[in-house]
Amino acid sequence: MSRIFDRLDNKKKREIKVLADFISVYCRQNHRDDSKEALAISDDRLRRSLDGKRLMLCPECSQLLHHGIAKLLLCPYDPKPACKKCPTHCYAPGYRERVRKVMRFSGPYLIKHGRFDLVFHYLR
Repeated sequence: MSRIFDRLDNKKKREIKVLADFISVYCRQNHRDDSKEALAISDDRLRRSLDGKRLMLCPECSQLLHHGIAKLLLCPYDPKPACKKCPTHCYAPGYRERVRKVMRFSGPYLIKHGRFDLVFHYLR
């Protein structure tokens, strides 16, 4: 497993952080009544890529984030393209639609709330 985390370059760290931010916003706004737990991350490099944030997610969003991180780390392309423009869609059935739903909600939400740094990521 440690060899997978060796692939954690700066671009992938940024992608993981953005994915975590988007899923966190989506979960906080859409799953308010669901029970939430701190996201368990065992690898220090991965934890640092999230800036040490303690993410509180429902089980469904936690599972989606873990799946997304795994797919980002295993991406065979260098440089990694934006997922929506990738010729190979690696998300398992159902996950791709869930990630799209999260991105469609969280992108505009974060931009409306002053996260202009995400405009460039959202429009890629």
